[in-house]
Amino acid sequence: MAETEKVEAKVKETPASAPKSSNNSADNMAIAALVLGIMNLCSWCLPICGCPMSIVGIILGVMGMKSEKNKTFAIIGLVLSVLGLCASIVNAIAGAATSTWDYSYDWNY
Repeated sequence: MAETEKVEAKVKETPASAPKSSNNSADNMAIAALVLGIMNLCSWCLPICGCPMSIVGIILGVMGMKSEKNKTFAIIGLVLSVLGLCASIVNAIAGAATSTWDYSYDWNY
C-alpha cells in the first residue's frame, strides 16, 4: 500500500509537458495575407476599403514570412497587398484631382 501511495504522489507531482510549439500562427498569418491580397485586387477601387486592407495584408505578409511551410503564400500575399495599396493610393489621388474640376462651364455664349 505504501508503494501505491508513492506512485500516486509521483504522478500528482509531475507536471504535464508543454505541447510542442508549432508555427501555426505564422502559417495562419501567411494564408490570411494571401486572402487579403486577393481581396485587394477587388477592393482597390474603393480607397476607404482598399488602403486599410492592404496595410493589414502587408503586416500579415511580413509576419507570415516566418512560416517555413507557407512562406510562398506570405510572399504572394505581400506582393498583392503592396500592389493593392499602390492602386488604392493612385485611385484616391485621381479621385481627389477629378473632384476639383469645374463641370459648370457655360456653353451659352
